[in-house]
Amino acid sequence: MGDSRSEKELQQIIARTEQFVKSELGNDPTGHDWWHIHRVVRTAERLAREEKADLFICTMAALLHDVADEKLNVSKEAGLQKVSDWLAALSLDDDERQHLMEIISTMSYNAGTNPPMRTPEGKVVQDADRLDAIGAIAIARTFLYAGWKGDPIHDPGLPPRDEMTAAEYRQGKSTAINHFHEKLLKLKERINTASARRIAEERHRYMQQYVEQFYKEWEGES
Repeated sequence: MGDSRSEKELQQIIARTEQFVKSELGNDPTGHDWWHIHRVVRTAERLAREEKADLFICTMAALLHDVADEKLNVSKEAGLQKVSDWLAALSLDDDERQHLMEIISTMSYNAGTNPPMRTPEGKVVQDADRLDAIGAIAIARTFLYAGWKGDPIHDPGLPPRDEMTAAEYRQGKSTAINHFHEKLLKLKERINTASARRIAEERHRYMQQYVEQFYKEWEGES
């Protein structure tokens, strides 16, 4: 079916999906809002062109990836069912639906426990999402999420956790600054594609410098 559809038909599917995602995430207060999706889509499109991945699959997966996020649903299963139901209503073939569900179900960091992406499209979309968690915007999103969750900015009595289960990562007590050590500063080494790695390097350095400056100011040294 993919070869029989015109560019206009593909764009209509994308436009309908954009409206669906805006209705689902438009008022999200956790940093997983529509503008996060917008940035991930734009980055995924850029990476897809550089990596020669399927642009339609990358765009659709980027649009829908957080609709299924278990942080934003009663369960991971409920979130995935929501995405599956949406895809079932679109003019997609079975291979496309399965590919999109495979990408979306293994997208999240999940304390580093999810299996690696199998396809170029999965690698591109995962990289685009991870790039939004590295750099200046990532810093802003970290403090927004910590405030929403009720975590403090920093507590020297709560050191970063080295090893943890996915449940501990989601539910355990932590701080905004610990999140940099527990996840964000590890992401550069988990980037899949050469295109994304070049972007990640600069953003990672910026984030490192920020954390170093934070500790200096916390101790009254700067």
